[in-house]
Amino acid sequence: MRTAFPASLSRAFAAALLCFSFLGASVAHAQPAAPAASAAPAAPAEPAAAAAPAAQPASAAAKKNGDSVDNPYGIEALWKGSDLIARSVLVLLAIMSAGSWYIMVTKLLEQTKMGRHARTVDQKFWGSSTVRDGASGLEKNSAYRFIAEAGAQATTDHGGLKSHIPMNEWIPMSITSAVDRVHANTQGGLAFLATVGSTSPFVGLFGTVWGIYHALTAIGISGQASIDKVAGPVGEALIMTAIGLAVAIPAVLGYNWLARRNKAVMDEVREFSDELNAVILGSAGKAA
Repeated sequence: MRTAFPASLSRAFAAALLCFSFLGASVAHAQPAAPAASAAPAAPAEPAAAAAPAAQPASAAAKKNGDSVDNPYGIEALWKGSDLIARSVLVLLAIMSAGSWYIMVTKLLEQTKMGRHARTVDQKFWGSSTVRDGASGLEKNSAYRFIAEAGAQATTDHGGLKSHIPMNEWIPMSITSAVDRVHANTQGGLAFLATVGSTSPFVGLFGTVWGIYHALTAIGISGQASIDKVAGPVGEALIMTAIGLAVAIPAVLGYNWLARRNKAVMDEVREFSDELNAVILGSAGKAA
């Protein structure tokens, strides 16, 4: 009995060792196969990874082309995205600009015409026998003809209460009154230029402040405070200030230029009126 148990135990122990050796060999053969199997599906991922960078420049180029065609900022975007007050400011600045340029062009033509009339006076008026004959040779809308006719009429329109005024005072008064009317006519429109030049920057600034207020309000409501969300609306609002300056600068320059030309024109008119007054008074009204 003692010899049989160890023999059976040894056979069982040998069988267990054989089983463990068989399992170890199976595991050793299975371990290298697993990485190979896991590495096999990873190979097709390389072309997809290579295709991704190629797709990004294409989409970026398409986005860049779209931005160059459709500009989300500018005057058009400002007009479409603004409210009634901002549009009213733009319309007011447009009216100011159009009125300024109209006055500058018309006053320049008027001053040029008065300079031509001054040359006509030297050629046709002073060679005449009487003031009335000389005035009839001038153009109908000439300021010099208006002054000459006023001086000639003063010699006959001296009755009633006017007869109490001495003739040597009445004639200069009549000629001076005509000169003042001509001067008032040459000053027409300059007040508008001065008003536009002094107020249009502030009108544009008001539009800017109003636009920035609404832009910041919209940004605060949306909760997006990035630079692209802030720069666009604020930049559009600053266009108002630029437009105001673009309206004011030509108006100020035009006012100064036209005022200087008016002074030169009126110096010639006053010189003519002084000579006319001396002729009529020197002839005791006979030359009228």
